[in-house]
Amino acid sequence: MGKTVRVAIIDDHDLFVRGLELLLPEVSEGRARVVASTGDAAYAVSLVRHAVPDLVLADIHMPRPGGIQSITAIRRAAPRVRVLAMSGDDDPSVAVEALRAGAVGFLPKSSEPAGLLPLLLVAVDGWAVMPAGLLPSLTGTPALHPAADLLNEADRRLLRLIAGGASTGAIADELHVSDRTVKRLTATLLRKLRVSSRTEAAALAGSAGLL
Repeated sequence: MGKTVRVAIIDDHDLFVRGLELLLPEVSEGRARVVASTGDAAYAVSLVRHAVPDLVLADIHMPRPGGIQSITAIRRAAPRVRVLAMSGDDDPSVAVEALRAGAVGFLPKSSEPAGLLPLLLVAVDGWAVMPAGLLPSLTGTPALHPAADLLNEADRRLLRLIAGGASTGAIADELHVSDRTVKRLTATLLRKLRVSSRTEAAALAGSAGLL
């Protein structure tokens, strides 16, 4: 069994939090567990410093100071901790706001617990996580990206895998290369797209004519 993913939750919906606390270890066969939670966004940084999670699930819609502010504060205080924003709706505007605040992805709270584990694992591994239906909305009006002519078929294949949330290991298996090669190819792709993260690349892919 691999490393257990330590999850912290910033959410003021007690039933939702309790559900994840009970179901996540069960559906993941012990590979993910909730180590801390709070319904107070103002306490988010203290919770993260105390619990030292691998991943934080943060509800965007919370009482003041709010979920977006909690994401910003966590990223400043613990930049190595990855944050996934969550919401009860699929409003692309709040997803964009969360990404700008430092979240590595966005998940609707309607996600099935059994389907959460792969998403949590790829987020911890450094990849973007978000519903495919939101991608066209994240960069505004669809348009052909200036880098389109620079991408060859291998670049587009890699970009499709990134946009689909595949982990480094999964991409390495798919392309029959090493993890180190995947990281090198990804860095080259990000330079071509003129973006600084996999999150931005994934957001760009579905709406800018790059796939």
